[in-house]
Amino acid sequence: MKVFLKQVQGITMTAKADSNHWVTMDGSDKFGGSKAASAPMEMLLMGLAGCTGMDVISILDKMRVKLDQFVITVDADRAPEHPKVFTRIHLKYYFWGDDVPEDKVKRAIELSQTKYCSASVMMKKTADLTYSYHINEEVPEEEIAGKK
Repeated sequence: MKVFLKQVQGITMTAKADSNHWVTMDGSDKFGGSKAASAPMEMLLMGLAGCTGMDVISILDKMRVKLDQFVITVDADRAPEHPKVFTRIHLKYYFWGDDVPEDKVKRAIELSQTKYCSASVMMKKTADLTYSYHINEEVPEEEIAGKK
């Protein structure tokens, strides 16, 4: 896998990998950014959610579980000192549908977390990575990123 990154302005960057899709990253204006895009560490958590989310959906599809909707929220803490790695990450999986069997949901998440999701396995090396799941429950407002 290869990545190409170029500076746009200040610390605003754009990058693409083998899939050839451009992604913009940015940071705080106090470090030369313009707060115009997600920060790299945010993108790591988004990648983690995407990795395990794709696994879980694929596994449940093979189990013939039909979902109406699926959401993951992530809550994480970072070390206070540089390099400020993630020290705690908690994933909450939300599933909606008429007949969503809890045993299959649990198995799909476990398979993702222990066997298929490379991002989860990698992040477990520095962070206490935990998860919970919720079936046909509303996502609390405070769980939604960007809402304060």
